[in-house]
Amino acid sequence: MHLPALVLIATIATVKAGVTLEKRAVTLFTPNGKFDYQLGGAYTPPSGTVTVVRDRTAAVAPNLYNICYINAFQTQPNENDFWKTNHDEVLLRNSTGQYFIDPGWPDEIQFNTTTAQNRNTIAGVLNGWIDECATNGFKGIEPDNLDTFTRSDNLLTKENNFALAALIATHAHNANLAIAQKNLAEFSSEAKAAAGFDFTVAEECQAETECEEYTAVYGDFVLEIEYTDRDDPEEIFQDACAARGTEYSIILRDRFLVTPSEPDYHYEEC
Repeated sequence: MHLPALVLIATIATVKAGVTLEKRAVTLFTPNGKFDYQLGGAYTPPSGTVTVVRDRTAAVAPNLYNICYINAFQTQPNENDFWKTNHDEVLLRNSTGQYFIDPGWPDEIQFNTTTAQNRNTIAGVLNGWIDECATNGFKGIEPDNLDTFTRSDNLLTKENNFALAALIATHAHNANLAIAQKNLAEFSSEAKAAAGFDFTVAEECQAETECEEYTAVYGDFVLEIEYTDRDDPEEIFQDACAARGTEYSIILRDRFLVTPSEPDYHYEEC
């Protein structure tokens, strides 16, 4: 078991968005510490938990390392009206001018990151959320859906998504918050170089055989979640534990991350 780490963000680089990644000191979670992933609702973490991920609208868990989840590259379903009313121009549209619908996420609208103006507008909202996370006591940020460009019918590009990531990562570091890479294991080195990510939240990397692409870049600072709705989930989870359980934080959870009061709740850790 390692001690919590004070990490110096030492990369100094100018990315295409014109953002300079400066030296910042942020505190990271305890590697291989027990953690929980609570996006379906906040509840008292299992005994011994030291790290917890919660939605930005949830209260922090006392005396733990709390990571704040934000949907950074597409909308949350309950926030579609906010974006349509206030920043409709940043919502992605297809060639006929209709909102682009990703079949995998029919209730969420991807952000159009293709212009600097759009990226600045999106970052303005996201950075306000990041400030709220900092004020509320979170120590890290998990910005979800970095991979929208892979699901956009070529309407978006990797470079533009990384440019938005750099804007919010710089803001998070200025608020003394660590920030995670979420998604895109195969681009981990490039994503870290472009945005300055500090750690990764790796969903289903054992099931997708891509964990080494994360660990090669982020070392011990990996939070791995496998899910019970896969074929042979216990085998996947046990294989993950056997391969990395003495080095990394690994859990098995129900897909919708419900609370213990729900019948589908599932939590295991190794």
